[in-house]
Amino acid sequence: MSSTASPVLSPSFGASGSRMSSLYLTTRAASAASVLLRTRRSSFAGNASRLALSPSPEPSPEPLRFAGGGGPFRRRRLADSPVARAAAAADAEGREVGVPDGLAKPSESFGERYPALVTGFFFFMWYFLNVIFNILNKKVYNYFPYPYFVSVIHLLVGVVYCLVSWAVGLPKRAPIDKELLALLTPVAICHALGHVMSNVSFAAVAVSFTHTIKALEPFCNAAASQFILGHQIPLSLWLSLAPVVIGVSMASLTELSFNWTGFISAMISNLAFTYRSIYSKKAMTGMDSTNVYAYITIIALVFCIPPAVIIEGPQLMQYGFKEAIAKVGLFKFLSDLFWIGMFYHLYNQVATNTLERVAPLTHAVGNVLKRVFVIGFSIVVFGNKISSQTAIGTAIAIAGVAIYSLVKANIEEQKRKGAAAPAQ
Repeated sequence: MSSTASPVLSPSFGASGSRMSSLYLTTRAASAASVLLRTRRSSFAGNASRLALSPSPEPSPEPLRFAGGGGPFRRRRLADSPVARAAAAADAEGREVGVPDGLAKPSESFGERYPALVTGFFFFMWYFLNVIFNILNKKVYNYFPYPYFVSVIHLLVGVVYCLVSWAVGLPKRAPIDKELLALLTPVAICHALGHVMSNVSFAAVAVSFTHTIKALEPFCNAAASQFILGHQIPLSLWLSLAPVVIGVSMASLTELSFNWTGFISAMISNLAFTYRSIYSKKAMTGMDSTNVYAYITIIALVFCIPPAVIIEGPQLMQYGFKEAIAKVGLFKFLSDLFWIGMFYHLYNQVATNTLERVAPLTHAVGNVLKRVFVIGFSIVVFGNKISSQTAIGTAIAIAGVAIYSLVKANIEEQKRKGAAAPAQ
């Protein structure tokens, strides 16, 4: 087999850096070069024949070492790794395997890292929105005393808000059928009645007095549970309600803004919300609270429109709208109606979301503190003059609600422990 001669570079270089061509090598140098080439060709041929004919060698048991590395690198199967063995053991025992510190962990959301901070923010927004709503709502009633129509506006703004939220997918609308509609309708009727009667009371008396009367709602709940549902209410719970009744009575006797319309409508509101709680327990569904409240708002609006049209419609058309616009202007009138509706819906929605994040006792205490904030801010903002007896009665009523919440939560906790004991 003939071979093509390749030029061989001389290992020696001149001072000027010139190279000597292989054509001028001495005979001895050329002979040595040819021997070197033949030796390399034979070595390459031998290696090729071994590669072609010899079976593949067994893997060396010695550890593989890499240049520059200080330790051996052994080839492992995936099943031999510590992570795989830990996962297999955890799977066999039916438990989850922890992620080692050296491996990547899924990032936690802000709410998962700081749950207490998020819950505190929910409480703050609940109080803030409720206080703003009560103040703006009372300011509207000072120049537009039509609570039935204003109640419709509250719910109408909430319905528009829900429809827009569904349209953008925040949250995604949950489907509703006839059976669920039948369950939610009694809840919505009670919600509508309680809402309208609360607004009638807000329009008739001071905001602080209405909230003092509404402190009797736990008493109404206990009475309904005892005499309507047939549930046995412990004596300790009835005794805890005594300060509430006494405090409301003291505040009512000396309330400067007292009138029977405001008092009776607030009591009807308490009864309506009591029945709402009863029907809500019967209408427990797998739907999330945001969608449930949205459907209740829509149904309640349907039931609020007819009485608003019948009771206040003629007066509104004759002089109600004209007088309000003449007092504050069209833009402020419309903006006030929009914002009180928005704050009403948002504070109720945030209150519902807060209840999902905390225990019932925490929510009950928070509700008591909310009422204290509303009463205090309304007195400061509107400058309502209250007698010493009214202030003492209000304080006693609020303290009674707090005691009732603690006693009720303790009773519920004992029931849960008693129900869980046989299962263990």
